Amino acid sequence: MIKVCVQIHCISLNYNLINMNQIRSHQTSISNARTSNRKQPKRRSAGLIPCGSILILSLCCLSTLALYSLVPVKTTVLFLGIDYAPHKSFVGRSDTIVLLHFNTLRPYVGILSIPRDLWVNLPGFGENRINTAHFFAESQQTGSGPFATMQTIETNFGVKPDYYVRIRFDGVKEIVNAMGGVTIKLDKPIGGYQAGTHHLSGEKALGFARRRQGADDFFRMEQGQILIKSILLDLLKPAKWVRIPAVIITTSRVVETNLPLWQLPRFGILILRVGIQNIDSRIIDRTMTTPYTTDQGASVLLPQWDKINSLIDEIFHKAY
Repeated sequence: MIKVCVQIHCISLNYNLINMNQIRSHQTSISNARTSNRKQPKRRSAGLIPCGSILILSLCCLSTLALYSLVPVKTTVLFLGIDYAPHKSFVGRSDTIVLLHFNTLRPYVGILSIPRDLWVNLPGFGENRINTAHFFAESQQTGSGPFATMQTIETNFGVKPDYYVRIRFDGVKEIVNAMGGVTIKLDKPIGGYQAGTHHLSGEKALGFARRRQGADDFFRMEQGQILIKSILLDLLKPAKWVRIPAVIITTSRVVETNLPLWQLPRFGILILRVGIQNIDSRIIDRTMTTPYTTDQGASVLLPQWDKINSLIDEIFHKAY
């Protein structure tokens, strides 16, 4: 009897446990069903950038571009054309001396040509023609010529060039040939050519830039500026763009400079803003100098500093 009761009791407990497990299983199924029926929040695609981020990124890019285009505001580059030197060295006189001034705020691009026979003070060498500063320094130490000329410019004109570019005259011929020639437009007869349009090879372009008219160099400085502007105008023509790689390769071979490459696009943007025809081309002309013969019989030009300084202020020291 006792054994029967115990068995009945065990059966009852097992039955209850089975029922409880079934109930729990049923409740779990209901809970899972409810959870699955709830609306899941939509996930944002990781590949999409919010509009606000795009706007901020665009503003940052524009600000960086504006900063790059405008700073530094003023930059002055000394351009030197070196006379023929032995063994393709740079031990020669700087027969072409040009200051290029870039002001990104005005915006403004100015060119000032300085006569090679201008009689000035050469730091460390005494008084002499300005074009001898390069020769004296370069003959003593290779690579020092441009810096001696930069120091001479600063001492006499109060203008400190930031960079220099120097080229031998035969290099000009090679660059123009790499361009396929250059077209010049003349408003008056000059450099052995009549008024009108002329297409020049490298040899003829160099001859045009160096040709003298009369007994002084003032016409030659004007011809040099015409050639510089004509080269820039030609390189902007789409027909010449296929030649730009060859021009870059040739220029890198014949030109020596401390001008960093990152400056070049800035200058290009500024020149486009100003317009090549609106570049301010100036010359220290005969009205600003006095012809003079030294004790050694050399014909030089004495500077009239009051007139020259007024010109310097207009180009380099004008307020923003």
